[in-house]
Amino acid sequence: MATITTRDGVEIYYKDWGSGQPILFSHGWPLNGDSWESQMLFLADHGYRVIAHDRRGHGRSSQPWHGNDMDHYADDLAELIEVLDLRDLVLFGFSTGGGEVARYIGRHGTDRVAKAGLISAVPPLMLKTESNPDGLPIEVFDGIRAGSVADRSQLYKDIAGGPFYGYNRPGAKPSQGIIDAFWMQGMMAGHKSAYDCIAAFSATDFRDDLKKFDVPTLVLHGDDDQIVPIGAAGLASAKLIADAKLVVYPGAPHGLADTHKDQLNADLLAFLRS
Repeated sequence: MATITTRDGVEIYYKDWGSGQPILFSHGWPLNGDSWESQMLFLADHGYRVIAHDRRGHGRSSQPWHGNDMDHYADDLAELIEVLDLRDLVLFGFSTGGGEVARYIGRHGTDRVAKAGLISAVPPLMLKTESNPDGLPIEVFDGIRAGSVADRSQLYKDIAGGPFYGYNRPGAKPSQGIIDAFWMQGMMAGHKSAYDCIAAFSATDFRDDLKKFDVPTLVLHGDDDQIVPIGAAGLASAKLIADAKLVVYPGAPHGLADTHKDQLNADLLAFLRS
């Protein structure tokens, strides 16, 4: 297993496939780097070096009691980039991983970054506040926290079997394999780490981070995303990022890296080559 150890002693697992211009993928909650495998396999086959890490507290990485927040996630990402000496780098972040990418650029800049992509991503801010009236009310996230404490195994099955992949929509054809993969990855995450991450992805304000983006950026979102609604997320991010390229998938759910993987793969490759 390939790992690095951060300055505060957390072991971060990563996979590193292929060769060429490097692409680093940041995953969603409560998943790990395996959630990007369809894109990694495709892009490695097309001449890119693809890297995905398991965020602290998730997957095969350490499960620290403290530091499960966006600043630490972004700093872990920076340490991985520095250890691997990645340059001319493309950063793709899905959901919570999009927040990680945004906070990385906000804290560490774009000296090593050539392009970025926010896929079904949580920025600018998911939580409804006075300055963010289109966000989701705190009760939504309190409910996720309550479900996590009560029976997180069932919570993950309910999320995957329902709104995450749009399997609760009329005519949907659920894949038990995709549901099982989500559940398995979720249960690999540390209970405390996954619980803390709910606040990290919902209540972190990325508006100032997005204003620091100065590289070509793809903002891609499904307009039937029931987890991270497009209005307060993708559409709002595209307005804050200078010259962002906005791509909307009609009818697509949150988990489009699986449900629309062929379309997403083609769009990522086109963006990389543009």
